[in-house]
Amino acid sequence: MKSIYSFLFLFISITGLAQTDREKTAATVDQHDIRAHIGFLSDDLLKGRETGTEGNKIAAAYIASMLKSYGVQPNPKTGNYYQEVPLEKSTPPNRMTLVVNGSEYKEKVAVMPQNFSYGGNGVYLGYGLEDDYKNADVNEKLVFIKAGSPKSDNIQEAFGLRDKKMELAMKAGAAGVIELVKAGDRTWGYLSNRFGATQIQLANTEEGAKKLPYLWIRDEFGTYANDLSSKKAITVKCTVSGATSETILSQNVVGIVEGSDATLKNEYVIYSGHYDHVGIGEADTTGDTIYNGARDNAVGVTTVLSMAENLSKYPTKRSALFILFTAEEKGLLGSKYYVENPIVPLEQMVYCFNSDNGGYNDTTKATIVGLTRTTAEKELKDAVSSFGLTAIEDPAPEQGLFDRSDNVHFARKGIPAPTFSLGFTAFDAEIMKYYHQAGDEADSLDYDYLLKFFQSYVMSGRAIGNMSKKPFWVKGDKYEESGKELYGM
Repeated sequence: MKSIYSFLFLFISITGLAQTDREKTAATVDQHDIRAHIGFLSDDLLKGRETGTEGNKIAAAYIASMLKSYGVQPNPKTGNYYQEVPLEKSTPPNRMTLVVNGSEYKEKVAVMPQNFSYGGNGVYLGYGLEDDYKNADVNEKLVFIKAGSPKSDNIQEAFGLRDKKMELAMKAGAAGVIELVKAGDRTWGYLSNRFGATQIQLANTEEGAKKLPYLWIRDEFGTYANDLSSKKAITVKCTVSGATSETILSQNVVGIVEGSDATLKNEYVIYSGHYDHVGIGEADTTGDTIYNGARDNAVGVTTVLSMAENLSKYPTKRSALFILFTAEEKGLLGSKYYVENPIVPLEQMVYCFNSDNGGYNDTTKATIVGLTRTTAEKELKDAVSSFGLTAIEDPAPEQGLFDRSDNVHFARKGIPAPTFSLGFTAFDAEIMKYYHQAGDEADSLDYDYLLKFFQSYVMSGRAIGNMSKKPFWVKGDKYEESGKELYGM
């Protein structure tokens, strides 16, 4: 009989704790605050929060003031709520010529907008990956490669591999890279607009650091690649001129709440999202040119602020690190800078709970990109369901969303890192209606749904922060080995 009473007492205690966690969540997540955060961050005053603009800096200052008002501790390395991120702002060249074996290539864009002139030999190296450089002499030569990889030559793959290919070419001593891209009219138009506009990259702060010239050439049907692969000798004349650059400073906004457990407080859960957006663009049918970014990503910022307010009042066993990134829309630059310059050692980070959004088409759900990829799946599902929503995995894997937000830099280091997003069941017309559009404004949102959404995020974060066993990647995940290396497993 005594054992039965003990069991009942334990059951009631556990149930009580779960109810208390839910009550703690509900006590701090308020619809009025949600409206205020999203309304301010997506106001026309901020002109779309583009990185490097005054509106972006106002957004950073607002977020920092909120963290301070909650009692969140500042960046221990600076004493304030900022981590400065040095960026290089470049205008594109106004003249580019590329002549290969006497023939001029017409359609080209400068991926790295810098002035240079080259006359000499070229080398064709397949996809320009590790194996392609074996036994190849590319020193002081222009390297011609195909975009993507043997597995895929789509544009997303090309974007994802660009930095890696650049590093390999630099290590081998190449003079520059010419990448041949299979792209139809629509894709090439997008690329031309992107690289033909002012660009922002992470500044290389190492004195004397070399930048590698990098051009993309349109090769819609792979004709150029096939031709170059058969040539024993390649002669090249290339000139790029008229590009300009300047260094600017932006900020990641960071803060810390210490955990309540004497041991587990040495482990951290990261709560992250980006606060920048795309700024001012083409006018829509109403004449609106300000891309306010309410969904993308004022909503994501508000999830993190909701978490910060909650944990400041009711800390979890693990400590919390809040990071709001700059320059996500410029290529995940703020998060890339952070993982190379962390304010707390990365091996103490046990989870990154990112929030990024394009829109929603199902107000009964929260879409967690990477839900099934970590051992916290059950905790997340249970937490979301406690506020009447259903947690689902990414329904559009073809979009590559896991690798398109700030979480991916943490995942590559080995830290489990899903992204908590508004409920969507397909990347359909309802999503595209607002994604990077001028109509993505605060008054177009369903705040009754958002209340449940933010409550679900906070409850999920509390569950992760209190897990008895450290969460990790599921067996076989592509980032599992990186995690084992990071944590010494």
